[in-house]
Amino acid sequence: MKVLIVGAGIAGPTLAYWLRRTGHEPTIVEHAPGLRRGGYAVDFWGSGFQVADRMGLAPRLRQEGYRFREAREVSDSGRRIAHFDPLRVIDGYGGGYVTILRSDLAAAIWDALDGDVETIFDDTVQSLHDDGDRVQVEFRGGARREFDLVVGADGLHSRVRTLVFGPEPEFERDLGITVAAFDLEGYRPRDELIAVTHTVVGALTLRIGLRDDSTMICFMFRHDGDTPPQGDTAAQQQLLRERLRDVGWEVPAILDQMPHARTFYMDRASQILLPSWSRGRVALIGDAGAAPSLLAGQGSALAMVEAYVLACALHEAAGDHRSAFAAYRRELHGIVRAKQEAAIRMKSAFAPRNRAQVLLRDVVIGLMGIPLVANLAIGQSLRDPIVLPPSPAA
Repeated sequence: MKVLIVGAGIAGPTLAYWLRRTGHEPTIVEHAPGLRRGGYAVDFWGSGFQVADRMGLAPRLRQEGYRFREAREVSDSGRRIAHFDPLRVIDGYGGGYVTILRSDLAAAIWDALDGDVETIFDDTVQSLHDDGDRVQVEFRGGARREFDLVVGADGLHSRVRTLVFGPEPEFERDLGITVAAFDLEGYRPRDELIAVTHTVVGALTLRIGLRDDSTMICFMFRHDGDTPPQGDTAAQQQLLRERLRDVGWEVPAILDQMPHARTFYMDRASQILLPSWSRGRVALIGDAGAAPSLLAGQGSALAMVEAYVLACALHEAAGDHRSAFAAYRRELHGIVRAKQEAAIRMKSAFAPRNRAQVLLRDVVIGLMGIPLVANLAIGQSLRDPIVLPPSPAA
């Protein structure tokens, strides 16, 4: 089958890899002029890591990723308040683990395609018409083509979802937290392989040292107002200055250097709740269909799992897209909802509402070295209640 995949992030190229492997003809269209850079670091493990391993990516991810030896919470003065060894906690659950830049993960998946998948950059879909036998696609660039299936892998603000299911606000659950991430060259101080956080009521700052003297900064803060639109970096950075200027620690210095960031990302933390992940010959994967939000911590891994399971379902159903789409949702709906609910429970850890929640967070971090506490705190999120289907034969 000819399958149009909208989006060249994590889920889209993963799906293209497995579709091509099983004899289909995927085409990827991406709104950006090339692969996106920047973004934030993701903790990558579990079933998503298994999918990457089956694609032969595990050695590269381990080489390009990071394994942080300490997670440290600090006071306004930089004094260590609480800490734990994340490797001892996470490695106990198996399945492989690495922290990696989302853009580096996307690049590794992209390279696995070996240039054998037709890709259209700097364009996207303008309209979709499903006549029951084919999907007639009009691109913004003016071209018209038809495909057997269309899969929206175009993220939280999915164009495909809007065209087929309706406006985004009908399906979005805004968690009331905004996330910003950017990288600074030559920033000091620098703590190698240590994730340093500073938490106050309503906001968290994360600083981690990356290769080539780069430091990634991530802000998470409660924000009930409008977030400046994607692309309006000046307005987004002004919001950060207004909201975070009194946070303390290194934040004033970070905000002063922010205009020199090499990459910059900002968006609200939201979830997508849909009654179905498909309609006719159009399906959604990744954040487009069921975003767990950045707070869930495994959106990229989940996107790869969804792409893999969908490809396996299409292969098993021998082209019967209705059966495949139903099996895909049936297999994953439970795990997706569980991760969405876990993200809601974690809100107070990322942006505490009051001083009591800040103190509780510090106590939990300090106790994370105890297996029982670690299991109660994050154990559920580290266990993927799914057994991946066997890799489809080439």
